[in-house]
Amino acid sequence: MTVTITKAYFMVPVDDMDRAMGFYRDVLGLTPQFSSPEWSELAWRDATVALHRGGDRRPESWLGFQVEDLEATLSAMEAAGGRRVRESTDTEGNVLTIGGPPAWS
Repeated sequence: MTVTITKAYFMVPVDDMDRAMGFYRDVLGLTPQFSSPEWSELAWRDATVALHRGGDRRPESWLGFQVEDLEATLSAMEAAGGRRVRESTDTEGNVLTIGGPPAWS
């Protein structure tokens, strides 16, 4: 039997769905596809980011975006409640890798 995959997504645990939706929509510019209190999806091109309301034990997420203006993006993230530490985080504390254009482009 061959499995037919209909969608692949990056699942990100969140505590506050409205706050997380606002961050990914307004700061990073992802397009909302579906929203509910427990599960929401946003898209960027063919990629789907699924926000899942977490529980007491939060799985770790690894999500990365390449951006044109790294400093402006990090500043916008901080203004929205994200943190810039050794690794950047979203408003829910999930680690985000944010990088500028590759050196070879």
